[in-house]
This record gives sequence, C-alpha cells and structure tokens, in this order.
Amino acid sequence: MGNWYRRVLPALAAVVVFSLAAGALAEDRHEGFYYPELTSSEVYKARSFTSPEASRKARIAFVTGITNEQNKAPYPPQAAIFAKGSDAEKLIIVALEDGRIDTIYRARAIFAQMTAVARLLPVFAQLGVEDFFTFFDLAKMLGFQQITISNGRDFAHQIEIQ
Repeated sequence: MGNWYRRVLPALAAVVVFSLAAGALAEDRHEGFYYPELTSSEVYKARSFTSPEASRKARIAFVTGITNEQNKAPYPPQAAIFAKGSDAEKLIIVALEDGRIDTIYRARAIFAQMTAVARLLPVFAQLGVEDFFTFFDLAKMLGFQQITISNGRDFAHQIEIQ
C-alpha cells in the first residue's frame, strides 16, 4: 500500500494544482486583458434580490442603454462600460482617459453618481427603495455578480455582489 500511495499522491497533487491553476485562469481571464491586475476588492451584500426577469439579454441591454446615452453626449465618453462572462454577469468599467478612476475614492465617487441616477429609476420608486438601494443593488437586481472598475493602467477595484 505504501508504494501505491507514493505513486498516486504526486499524481493527485499535480491534478489538484493544475485544476486550481486552471480555475484561477478561468476566473481571472479578463484581468490583464480588459483591466490590470486587481489592486483592491470587496464584497457587497446586496439588500435587493435578483429579479426573475434578470437575464443575459437584460444585462446586455442595460449596458447598451448606458453606452447609447454616453454616445449622445456632446463630449466623448470618459469610460467604457461592458458586460463579460458566459452569462454577461460581470460588469466592467474602464476609464478612457488618463487621470480618471485612478483611486478607490474616485471609483467610489463614480458609484455614488451611478447610485444617484439609479435612484431615479421607476423600479426603485415602485419598490419604495429609492432612498435605500444603491447602484450595486440595481446590479444585483439585473443579475450582475461582479463589478470591476479600472483606470485601464494600474488601478483596478473589484466588487463581488452577493
């Protein structure tokens, strides 16, 4: 039995290490492509629920709507916003100019602005949560599981939405 252990244990260890590495690569496949290595992260425990109407199509429509509104402005967009992941469950926001979204404080300020806009949505008023829910709660309602915000150079902050 000792020889069997010596032969199988290294093979099992290799499989576990390979599986963990493959999982990490799959999990972080957007890191290093759309945004730099994460500099910080947090978990947000949403006060909202995931809407029964939440779907890949709804998340893509949400991002498309924001992008269309940005493109209507008389100035170029300051950030790109897009959904990634097999089910479009990851929201990514990347600054398009240097000097923007380059600290955690600026990232939080962007989210505060997005919360102010989200609170004007009819769905928040209908639920009676317009002074309580945040942009992160709206993201949860849409079915987003993760939001990453970056300056596209050396700052990237990620929020896991639970």
